[in-house]
Amino acid sequence: MTTGSRHGIGPAAALGALTVIWGYNWVVMKFALANSPALTFSALRTVLSALALFAVLLLLRRPLKPMRAKAIVSLGALQTTGFVGFAALAVEFGTAGKSAVLAYTMPFWTLMLAGLFLGERMRGAQWFAVVLAAGGLVGVLNPFSAGFGIADSLYALGAAWCWAISNIVVKRLKLRGDELFSVSAWQMLFGGIGLTVLALAVDSEPVRWTFSFSLALGYNVVFATALAWLLWLFALNRLSAGATGLATLGAPPFALAAAWLQLGELPTRSEAVGMVLIIGALACLSVAGWQTISRSTAAS
Repeated sequence: MTTGSRHGIGPAAALGALTVIWGYNWVVMKFALANSPALTFSALRTVLSALALFAVLLLLRRPLKPMRAKAIVSLGALQTTGFVGFAALAVEFGTAGKSAVLAYTMPFWTLMLAGLFLGERMRGAQWFAVVLAAGGLVGVLNPFSAGFGIADSLYALGAAWCWAISNIVVKRLKLRGDELFSVSAWQMLFGGIGLTVLALAVDSEPVRWTFSFSLALGYNVVFATALAWLLWLFALNRLSAGATGLATLGAPPFALAAAWLQLGELPTRSEAVGMVLIIGALACLSVAGWQTISRSTAAS
C-alpha cells in the first residue's frame, strides 16, 4: 500500500461514516420536529453540540481560546445558523426524503463555486456521473408534479447553498489540524447563539420533552452535529472541495430508503427512477472519485 493510499483511508472512512450519520438523521429530525418547532430544535442541537466539543477540548487539554475569528464568524453563520436552520425548516414543512435530496444538491453548487474560486475542475468520468446524478435528482424531486412544494424546497436549497459556500470558505481558510477542534466548537457556539435568537423571535410553541424527542436530540448532538462536522472538516481539509462534495451523494439515497421504511414516505415512479440514476452516478464516482481522492491526499 502506498503512502498516498494509506493517507486516503482516513478521509474516505470519514466520508463513509458521514453518509450513514447524515443520511439517517433526516428521519431522526422528522421524529424530533413532531415535538419541537424547527428553530428551537436547531438551537438546542447546536448549542449542546458546542458544549460537547468544548468538553472534548478540555479532555484533550487543548486551549479553549478562540482561533481564527474570521473562520468562526463565517462558518458559524453558514454551517450552523444557515445550514442547520434551513434543513430543519425544510423537514418541518416537507418530507424527510425530499428535503435530504434537495439539501444534498450541495455537491453541484460546490463544484461550480470551486471552479470559480478555487480553480478546481472535474475530469473524466466525473462529468458523466454529475450528469447522471442531476437527472436522478430531477426524477426524485419531480418538480412538474401537482404535489411539488415551493416552501420546503426553498428551505432545503437554502441549506444546500449555505453548505456549499462554507465548503469554499474552509478550503480558502486552510485550517491546520490543531485548529479543527477549536474552530468547530466556537463556530458551533456562534451559530447556535444565532439560532437561539431566531427561535426566540419566531417560535411560539414549547418543546414537548418526550422520550423520543430526547433520543432524537441526543443523536443530533453527539453524532449528526458535533462528530459529523469534525469528520467533515477533517475530510474537506485533505481532499479537493469537489471530490469531498461529490462523495456525500450517498446520503440522499440512504435518507430516502430510511424515510420509506420508517416514515412510510413511499417513492413515486419518478422518484424510484431518480434513485436508480443516483446510485448509477455513485457507481461511476466509486471509480473516478477514488482516483481523485488518491491524487488529492498524495499531494497533501
